[in-house]
Amino acid sequence: MPGRAILSQPEGEVPAIFDEPVFAEPWQAEAFAMTVALHDKGLFSWSEWAEVLSAEVKQPDAASDGHDYYEHWLAALEKLLLSKGVAGKGEVDALAAAWERAAHATPHGKPILLENDPGSGR
Repeated sequence: MPGRAILSQPEGEVPAIFDEPVFAEPWQAEAFAMTVALHDKGLFSWSEWAEVLSAEVKQPDAASDGHDYYEHWLAALEKLLLSKGVAGKGEVDALAAAWERAAHATPHGKPILLENDPGSGR
């Protein structure tokens, strides 16, 4: 029937939007979850978060297609951790380097664990 709008999906069909993964990489989901958890603990308000994230995604080097959105998300989270005195830049950088070394030391297909960092002295 021409001009007729269908407002519901046929029985048993899932809308295409649910076929797409929400996060492209597991670290993106973890960064998202950490942000929510830190907000829930009262470290920052949503307006503070929105302000810092907005400044990050408006950086001149931000991709126009948004493929680097979660890189900006992570940078915003790091800035909040620094500004709130939760972690210093050296601590954040050292931990990031440890995860990087652990990733390179982990066999393909195995979970990356911080214990795999060959520089940890464990």
